[in-house]
Amino acid sequence: MSTSPDAPTGRADGPTPDLEHRRWSVGRVLLLTVTGICLYFLAPSIVTVLSAWRQLGRVEPWWLIVILACEGASFASIWALQRIAMPDVSWFDGATTQLVGNAFNRITPGGGATGTALQARLLADAGHDLTAMAAELTAQSLMISVTILVFPLFSLPAILAGLDVPGSLADAAWIGGIVFAVVAAVGVAVLRTPRPLQVFGDGLAVVVNKLRRRHAPIRDLGDRLVAERATLRYTVGSHWVLAVGAAVGRWAFEYLVLLVALVALGANVQPTLVLLAFVTAELLGLLPFTPGGLGFVEAGLAGTLALAGVHTADAVLATLVFRLVSFWLPLPVGLGALFAYRRRHPYEDPTPDAPGSGPARHTRRHGP
Repeated sequence: MSTSPDAPTGRADGPTPDLEHRRWSVGRVLLLTVTGICLYFLAPSIVTVLSAWRQLGRVEPWWLIVILACEGASFASIWALQRIAMPDVSWFDGATTQLVGNAFNRITPGGGATGTALQARLLADAGHDLTAMAAELTAQSLMISVTILVFPLFSLPAILAGLDVPGSLADAAWIGGIVFAVVAAVGVAVLRTPRPLQVFGDGLAVVVNKLRRRHAPIRDLGDRLVAERATLRYTVGSHWVLAVGAAVGRWAFEYLVLLVALVALGANVQPTLVLLAFVTAELLGLLPFTPGGLGFVEAGLAGTLALAGVHTADAVLATLVFRLVSFWLPLPVGLGALFAYRRRHPYEDPTPDAPGSGPARHTRRHGP
């Protein structure tokens, strides 16, 4: 076997021990095992929802146009938020990489982190700083995730007015409100003083360095996160109203997808209860154990819609329509987006003097 001229002496061509270690790490095997177990137990719910495809003819084509328009507006809200957080990233690059990352997140377990990491890597290939992209994409992802916890609060006026809410849905509203309060308090602390973020970054670097002994150690992660926080505050600060509106729009339009699907089926629904069912399903979708919450959302949404008073058959069919638009359709769309992105930004190996970033001749830093 020949030795690569660019490799250190004694290292042969082929898979390196480092790559083998990453492929077969204990954490990765454990996650895949948990994913397999979850899918095994949730398979009946997935099959039940998918088997409703014979009833899709009940949804008139013009209703499907409205549903697709709502889902498109939900994605556009994400792109608008990215544009605010990353003004140097063009609409095309932001939209296509988000579609690719979103699709990747739907075929890999691990929550939204996998899609965020891939999107940051793609933007680095276009010449943006990888650390900046990862930090800002993580921040906007957290903002969107926190926003869904606010939605149960919109149901409070109806509940106070005497709306009868089933126990499980009421629990979801209370849990969402409590989690939102905790996350908001942590967020305020991070924005007011950099110390918590710096401690978190340095602690994270220690843990990662212990787990990745064969990699170059991560240094000064806390300081880098604080620097990115300052940049993000400067960028979003003057546009915070638009940023909050975009984060709310991401979920509001997707909620309309579910509501319109139920209306298209002729279901007699209470929008407030549907909102609580929607929030419950989306929180289940954030679980990292299956790709895109597969199985958890199908079981949770169909069940909570039934609790909200929707007929079981309508609940299952509405769940199928919702998942077809929000889960399955983005897969081929993401593949097409990757093709379009690579035509504009062909892949290039990073240069040795710029490890972990995009091509050195393209790399640029944005911010104040």
